[in-house]
Amino acid sequence: MSVLQVVDSSFEEEVIKCRNHDTVLVDFWAPWCGPCRLIAPVIDEIAYEYKSIVKVVKMNTDENPTIATEYGIRSIPTIMIFKSGVKVDTVVGSVPKSTLENTLSKYL
Repeated sequence: MSVLQVVDSSFEEEVIKCRNHDTVLVDFWAPWCGPCRLIAPVIDEIAYEYKSIVKVVKMNTDENPTIATEYGIRSIPTIMIFKSGVKVDTVVGSVPKSTLENTLSKYL
């Protein structure tokens, strides 16, 4: 299960208007970001383990500044959780898998 890469132009369709899953986890990252690389395997594990109930997408903030600015991304990695197209939670930084799972479980 690979994580879908979204861009400014596909964010609305893939995250806000997502119909297949009620809950979408968005990882805002950049290739030069060390903590982003540290959390990437955790994001991949969550994408695999929750594939039937959560859609997981990644957005490169360097290549897609519009959405990152719109959501006030100031530091990366920033993980946002959307429920039915509405942002419901945010986790900033390279956190343990358990932290992400606990945050996610509140919306499942």
